Amino acid sequence: MRLFKFLVPVLAVPFALSGCGALGLGSATGTPSASETPVPGDSWIVVAAGSPTATPKVSYSGSRPPALPPVSFLPAPPGDCAKEWTVDPVHIPMEVTPGAGKLTVTWPRQYSSAYRITAVDQTVVSGTQPPYVWQDVPAGDGCTVTATISGLSSKVPYVVWLDAPDTGYQQDGTRHPYSGRSGVVYPL
Repeated sequence: MRLFKFLVPVLAVPFALSGCGALGLGSATGTPSASETPVPGDSWIVVAAGSPTATPKVSYSGSRPPALPPVSFLPAPPGDCAKEWTVDPVHIPMEVTPGAGKLTVTWPRQYSSAYRITAVDQTVVSGTQPPYVWQDVPAGDGCTVTATISGLSSKVPYVVWLDAPDTGYQQDGTRHPYSGRSGVVYPL
């Protein structure tokens, strides 16, 4: 009896799935009806012609676009050059000019803080990263400060970091976040 209860549903499934065709009530010719006719171009596979693109060529000369928009320093009277930036945290805008084994960095002076800069090699190395060598730069008395980082390898990617360590502290005791960063640059 158990076998009979099992076989009846099993035999009924093919009949239910075949529909009217099992009774001979379907299409006699085997051709699809008007509603079943495939529509040209209505396929789930889409093939589009393309064109090959050239492999990009690496250029080691000049500088790469910076992370921040380009900077232009407007002339200002010596007493009016310290302006507040409204970015939080403050990022000092920089202009980096590559030279033979060196990078010349220019930025607007803010307050009377001294600065420090470093060029961080972007070459991937395994293991411990080499330490950064900071170069101290006095604030000077003009509206802009310029410093040169020398002794760099030619055609090697660097990012210049700029820090103003003497800008004071916030109420919670942390130092004011007053720093800058360039895009990737390559010394000539």
